[in-house]
Amino acid sequence: MRILQINSVCGVGSTGRITTDLYKVLIEQGHEGCIAYGRGTSPKEVNSFRMGSDLEVYLHALYTRVTDQMAFASRKATKKLIKKIMKYKPDIIHLHNIHGYYINIDLLFHYLKESEIPVVWSLYDCWSFTGHCCHFDYIGCDKWKSVCNKCAQKKEYPASFLMDHSKKNYLRKRKIITSCNHMVIVPPTQWLADLLPDSYLNKFESTIIPSGIDLQVFKPTHNNLRTIYKLEHRYIVLGVSNGFGKFKGSTYFIQLAKKLPDDYQLILLGVNEEQKRFFPEEVLALPRTNNTMELAQFYTAADVFVNPTLQESQGLTNIEALACGTGVVTFNSGGCPESIDENCGYVVERDDLEGLIESVIKACVHPFDRNACVHRAQLYDKTKLCNEYIKLYNNLLAHS
Repeated sequence: MRILQINSVCGVGSTGRITTDLYKVLIEQGHEGCIAYGRGTSPKEVNSFRMGSDLEVYLHALYTRVTDQMAFASRKATKKLIKKIMKYKPDIIHLHNIHGYYINIDLLFHYLKESEIPVVWSLYDCWSFTGHCCHFDYIGCDKWKSVCNKCAQKKEYPASFLMDHSKKNYLRKRKIITSCNHMVIVPPTQWLADLLPDSYLNKFESTIIPSGIDLQVFKPTHNNLRTIYKLEHRYIVLGVSNGFGKFKGSTYFIQLAKKLPDDYQLILLGVNEEQKRFFPEEVLALPRTNNTMELAQFYTAADVFVNPTLQESQGLTNIEALACGTGVVTFNSGGCPESIDENCGYVVERDDLEGLIESVIKACVHPFDRNACVHRAQLYDKTKLCNEYIKLYNNLLAHS
């Protein structure tokens, strides 16, 4: 098979690693692959294609800030992508994250309809069936079930500071996306799958395939981080994110730092310079790392991994921590609870600060068995889950 994947990034971040992991399994099994991506760079060993430029991404973001019409710019980049698809002649087109200021879905889905190439679309959030937002769970909005309008999250990603085109976007996306005839939707969790019947994506077949991780990288890893940061006699409480905004639990991390006993050290990995000034001095705020082996060292060194996210489709960081033998405390948010059982973590109701603090202390004083944590993570072995995608590809081609 010849598979072309489309994602915002390649090789970095959660979706970037998912695409390259799948690419590598395809190549190992004798198939062909190519990844088309919108931002950043790609690993040299991957057959990849960047469709646009930094300037085009910037202009697309600026256009969105004014018009609230993300994914309706980048016409030049998308035409370039379509030419690449026509030349590459893939058997399957696999969409991943198609928001992020790099692609024009009007042009893309028109081509997908005309070409009749079978499409697999992995969902990582809810943007595909809303008029603006990526997540609506926390604010309890259900306009997406009928028609989005007057979006309460207009200033959240993908932020618009002037216009509200949520209704227009919703109607336009519904018409464009549902015009595709040969597409299978792949949510990573039961939580996200349960939303689809109430959305306009209900016309498509769907199947759950969780996002996987590399268990050869994310595993108990020798490190000397306690010595480096002089934490030999303290409990390490770890949070990891690509930025710590309010929906990633910044408020709860600030409260944790203030209320945990003195022999606890909160480490946040993934704090940008702007966010750093909001955290108290008790927090060890470190920048993001794209070095997965370094990330595994931090997970291993921690006594507990904490994820007070307010909206999440799966929570891959939870799974990465488990794979490194570290128990997890997570909010009951989106699909997060699905990766946790009673042997490896605690699920705390969203917004329950006292419950969060109590669970963190309990997990440090009476730690979960590391082998039980690692065993739970085996459910998310990337190779096994990539093979689920290959089975799906074969099934699609057999019935196309």
